[in-house]
Amino acid sequence: MKKLFIAIVAIVTMAQPHFSHSQNIAAGAGHSLSICDDGTAMAWGWNFYGALGNGTVTASNMPVPVSTLAGLTDIVGGGYHSLALKDDGTAYAWGHNGDGQLGNGTNTDSTMPVPVSNLTGITAIGVGGYHSHVLKDDGTVWGWGRNYFGQLGDGSNADSNTPVQASSLTGIIAIASGGFHCLALKSDGTVWAWGENYYGELGNGTNTNSNIPMQVVGLSGVIAIAAGGGLGLSLALLTDGTVMAWGSNYYGELGIGTNTNSNVPVQVSFLADVMAIAAGSFHSLAVKNDGTAWACGLNTYGQLGNGTNTDSNVPVQVSNLSGVLSLAGGNNHTLALKTDGTVDAWGSNYDGQLGTGTNTASNVPVQVTGLCGMVIRVHEITPPLSISVFPNPFENEFTINGTNEKGEARIFDITGKEMMGQKTLNNETKINIDVLTPGFYTLEYREGHSITEVKLVKL
Repeated sequence: MKKLFIAIVAIVTMAQPHFSHSQNIAAGAGHSLSICDDGTAMAWGWNFYGALGNGTVTASNMPVPVSTLAGLTDIVGGGYHSLALKDDGTAYAWGHNGDGQLGNGTNTDSTMPVPVSNLTGITAIGVGGYHSHVLKDDGTVWGWGRNYFGQLGDGSNADSNTPVQASSLTGIIAIASGGFHCLALKSDGTVWAWGENYYGELGNGTNTNSNIPMQVVGLSGVIAIAAGGGLGLSLALLTDGTVMAWGSNYYGELGIGTNTNSNVPVQVSFLADVMAIAAGSFHSLAVKNDGTAWACGLNTYGQLGNGTNTDSNVPVQVSNLSGVLSLAGGNNHTLALKTDGTVDAWGSNYDGQLGTGTNTASNVPVQVTGLCGMVIRVHEITPPLSISVFPNPFENEFTINGTNEKGEARIFDITGKEMMGQKTLNNETKINIDVLTPGFYTLEYREGHSITEVKLVKL
């Protein structure tokens, strides 16, 4: 059976004491990954081909450091391999390489990170079951690995163990890789797809595979995308906070109240005010603006996290979980990054992918243990500052009401990278970020030791 995962995430943070904590999460078929706030990475779970990157092929039910990597800004997990992005715009990969998915010019597995060949200026990364993709700062997309269904998008069906450019794609701002298909979001809010289309996961009204990018029909105003890797699942988050889905629906993963596949986008039922989406192999995930998590689809292993093992074809709320920033879906497990920097997990734990120190599955969230070290310092805890931000979402400029001339406003992207900073004025401060691409950002407003953080959505 085809296996995979993958997620595009958006992050909103709130005022918290400072911990050595997780900054980003990712889930592979049977393993899990996280970036710590010092730029290093940890991994846990299945490790037969070296997907944990710690120099061994031994599974671990506790987080272990990924070897030799620092300065990381993003990380993703594939079927049996992993990929990380460094702050210098280069990428490193490790794990299974039978189809060239490590991109280093060989087909030899590696238990340690190896640099992807001949690529710089990378801004985003994605991995499928046996292939990998990156987005460059010029808006082009490059891929490598298995290409049987055309998932590299270069007009051929030939595998490649070095990066090749996807055809006729420019102006791309985000990517997502499913098991055997890929998605790309353009700056105009449209979505393009290529690769396998047996279940309609390309969303173009047909079920014909394509080895070149094709536009998904009937979609505009998209701000985030996600792709799952089981039978073929695609998701899109719109500017109005609703979610569209297409492709496989065997287990109800489209969340539309039926189990019928769709080769065109359909709206997920009962979901509004969504700020982030993710997809597992056979389940879909969403974070709402109130910090709650919702899921639909396969639930045999408890991957929906609602205390049952019953599939659901409409979204159900994950139990006992709040303050969620982002989610990541694996083959049969799920991860949640919370506002305090901790990570919860639920679902299958056969290979230790929940990171709890046991191999016991859970159909409710449990905290990953031993992740990213202990508390390193705690600031003086003061009440959150009272500010308001409007409009939000916005196009280029927003206003912060309630600021002080001694304050400072800083903008961070979803990886925690600071994009800009500005001193504030008394009462009201206007912030212009027209130079930044549409998407999710975090505003941090600071006065002395007091900090308040607000999610921003740039259209």
